Amino acid sequence: MNQKLTNFDMAALLDSDEAISEYLSQVLADGDNEEFLRAIGYVVKARGMTQIAKDSGMGRESLYKAFAPGAKPRFDTVLKVIHALGIDLCAQPGHAANHSTL
Repeated sequence: MNQKLTNFDMAALLDSDEAISEYLSQVLADGDNEEFLRAIGYVVKARGMTQIAKDSGMGRESLYKAFAPGAKPRFDTVLKVIHALGIDLCAQPGHAANHSTL
């Protein structure tokens, strides 16, 4: 039996603001930093690398490098791209943690 596998492109599934929001929220909830950076890269690809590079003030090549597998972009770079994507991050109470009051 001869089977042919097709390439999976996550960016192709990110075709709406709702899909992008749900995807990034889930990746953030999982808590894997590298997966979150990879997810941002997929969203950038879905929205258009050239436009996001322009909106973030970065060059396309710099944007590709910043979100390439294994890259460690600076936090300010991640924020620039998130803002260029039109995404708002917010903090809210989450999992239980030991918090001491002052």
